[in-house]
Amino acid sequence: MACGTLQVMLVNAKDLKESAFLGKSNAYIVIHYGTQQHQTSVVRGEGRNPEWNEKFSFRTEYPASDDHDYKLVFRIMDKHHLGKDKFVGETTIYVKDILSMGAETSKVELHHQKYRIELEDKSFAGEICVSLNFTLDLIPLPGGAEKFDSDESQSVSRRTWKRSGKT
Repeated sequence: MACGTLQVMLVNAKDLKESAFLGKSNAYIVIHYGTQQHQTSVVRGEGRNPEWNEKFSFRTEYPASDDHDYKLVFRIMDKHHLGKDKFVGETTIYVKDILSMGAETSKVELHHQKYRIELEDKSFAGEICVSLNFTLDLIPLPGGAEKFDSDESQSVSRRTWKRSGKT
C-alpha cells in the first residue's frame, strides 16, 4: 500500500448559475475526499465568476479498501446571511488513475483542468478550474536515506542515494 498527499488547488469558477435573487452570489466550495473535508473561503460579490486560488491537502492510500471510490467531490454553495445556504452545483473528479500513477512514479501533477458543474436537475452550467498534485510519502531510513512509502515499490530517489554516499 502506498501512502501520500493529494494536493488540490482550486483556482476559480466560471459561469456559475446565478442563485441570488438580489445582488451577487457569495460562493464557496466544500471539497470531500472519503471522510475528509475542506471548505474554501466565501468569495463575496464576484457573482458568477469567483476566484479562490486556495490549496487543500488530503491524506491518501492506494490501493485502499474495496469500498473506496477514489473521488473528489466539489459542492458549490451560495452563502446566505439569513437562512440556509443554497446548493449551486457539484463536480466530481475521479482520482484513482492519478494515485495509481503516483504510487509507481512517486509524483504526479495535473495542471489547471476545467470540470463541468452538474446542477440539481442533472443539467450542466459553468465550470471549475482545478490543479491536482499527488506526492508519495518518503520514509526515513538509517544513514539519512529515504525510501518511498510503498510495499510494491522498493525504489529510492537518486537524490537520496547521493546523499547517503552511494551512486
